[in-house]
Amino acid sequence: MTLVRLHKALADAGIVSRRGGEEMIRAGKVSVNGRVIREKGLKIDPASDRIRVEGKLVRQPSAATTAKVYFLLHKPRGVITSLHDPEGRSTVKDFIPRIKHKVFPVGRLDYDAEGLLLLTNDGDLALRLTHPRYEVPRTYLVKVKGALGPRELQRIGKGVRLEDGQSPAMKVIPTKRLQKNSWVRVQLHEGRNRVIKRTFEAIGHPVLRLKRIGFSSLTLDGLLPGHYRALTAPEITQLRGLP
Repeated sequence: MTLVRLHKALADAGIVSRRGGEEMIRAGKVSVNGRVIREKGLKIDPASDRIRVEGKLVRQPSAATTAKVYFLLHKPRGVITSLHDPEGRSTVKDFIPRIKHKVFPVGRLDYDAEGLLLLTNDGDLALRLTHPRYEVPRTYLVKVKGALGPRELQRIGKGVRLEDGQSPAMKVIPTKRLQKNSWVRVQLHEGRNRVIKRTFEAIGHPVLRLKRIGFSSLTLDGLLPGHYRALTAPEITQLRGLP
């Protein structure tokens, strides 16, 4: 009998990332052998324990389907970064029908955001890529309302006080000035929920459009919205080599 933590079993089954599994458990959406589980760190036996997510049985992968796979999707705007949506909206799963393995998104992109999204069934790698401790860079093109001057850029670079604490340090480079709005390139090392939008809102320049163009060493080069590709062997090696 091999025991694993419940959130790892969910990730191994391709339901959600490990961090996403922890959130589902805290929300009371996961049961084991008929008992709703809310405590973190519970160990279970995937071979014998019956896991359900929102009442649906989770089937553990067979040996034939446990190979680790990695895909890069150019998520369009108006798409949920999830495999299921109770409201019936379009999800990233709609764009990957030919992927036979169960994969899950690494991190999030808002419904109205677009850009680079990594999909995998490698829970260990997903955790390293999303945990703030590893400081994996994310790069975005952001359209904001109004003109950003040196003072605003300095404030964002140092961090702005938000309701959940100080915003992370961001490197902001102006790229294009329009008549009423501005495009900037933003790089940061933390994927906190809506943190770019909330930071620019806090200094009086709401975000009008947001596109992720880089994640670690990965880019969107040559990939159209709604299309995906498998990562190359060198790309996978580079991601696995991160601290």
